[in-house]
Amino acid sequence: MEVKNKRVVVTGAASGIGKALCKAFYQAGVKSLVAVDVNLDGAKQTADSVEGIAVEANVGKEDAIIDVIEKSNKHAGGVDIFCSNAGISGVPGFFEAKTSDWQNIWEVNVQAHIFAAKHVLPQMLEREEGYLVNTSSAAGLLTQLGAAGYSVTKAAAVSFAEWIKITYGEKGIGVSCLCPQAVRTAMTAQGPGVAGVDGMMEPEVVAQEVLSAIAEERFLVLPHTEVAEYVMRKGNDRDRWIKGMQRLQKQYEDFLTPTDITFPRGDKK
Repeated sequence: MEVKNKRVVVTGAASGIGKALCKAFYQAGVKSLVAVDVNLDGAKQTADSVEGIAVEANVGKEDAIIDVIEKSNKHAGGVDIFCSNAGISGVPGFFEAKTSDWQNIWEVNVQAHIFAAKHVLPQMLEREEGYLVNTSSAAGLLTQLGAAGYSVTKAAAVSFAEWIKITYGEKGIGVSCLCPQAVRTAMTAQGPGVAGVDGMMEPEVVAQEVLSAIAEERFLVLPHTEVAEYVMRKGNDRDRWIKGMQRLQKQYEDFLTPTDITFPRGDKK
């Protein structure tokens, strides 16, 4: 899809990849931009820098996504490209996460994509043209050591994007799924962790990769090119891949495993 003169919505737009996406779209000559974030002040700063509008929204709530799309329709007459980019790292570990923590990360990292597609696709299908960009992570294709919630929800995000592409790809709907490793954002402010094994990437570089993927209508967006090789190895021999990841887990075990864990029923084994 040619992005010039398109009407674009970006969630998670206050900082990081979302902010970089807004600037990249603006430089590419889009018709309109809607910057969405739970941080309204940050969204306004981004919107002001790209001559767009800001909308406050907790994207994990369906009513909030409906409101975003309604305001975008009112502002520009419709949505051509919807970048469902917002995401959270959630509570690390496994035993440490409460049921409410799982619900929270599921809503933001998975349901937000589902709500966006559910409510923006009808107008795109009617026009027989539209594009969804869903931000997942390399963790969604591989796994995330030390963070069960993040790993599981990012895998679900990839799966949903694939389903949309399979189901509606021949009806004029483009889909790209962004799966980077460590990117210099607020989420990695304390360091890249294991995800930084192939280096930290700037969000502006990632944003340009996204625009290239849209132009090529390419499904996977892999700014860290090493990820493609890792996915191939995983697919060729899953057991060997798991053993390799177990070795990496052991290497980073002191970093990944909390020293004070309360196990269920107090059984610390």
